[in-house]
Amino acid sequence: MNRFDWMKPALVAAALFSCAAPALADETGVAAIHAQQRERGNKVCFDDHYHYGSSNGQASKKAALASAIKSWSDFTDFEYGSDWAHWSLASSKSVSCSGAGGSWGCDLNARPCRKGR
Repeated sequence: MNRFDWMKPALVAAALFSCAAPALADETGVAAIHAQQRERGNKVCFDDHYHYGSSNGQASKKAALASAIKSWSDFTDFEYGSDWAHWSLASSKSVSCSGAGGSWGCDLNARPCRKGR
């Protein structure tokens, strides 16, 4: 038995974790198909590609807006990764909410953005 055999599992673990480090930048790779531009606030946004979100049947306007934002964010996350899925970073936002009979819904769209690097 070699006196360094105990190190083999540690080296394997270190190699696995070092390969996983680039995954911390959570992107699917699909974002590269869209033209992107730098914008104010140190962010990078899609040039002309929008994502949409919607909600209905909510008890309040606040709940309807939160649900529509979650809809937008969830799909953007699925398609491009969580780096792009922050509504607070999105650009060219458009929001329309309406309520009737105690039920609220919202429709929104925006260009996904991520923090600049």
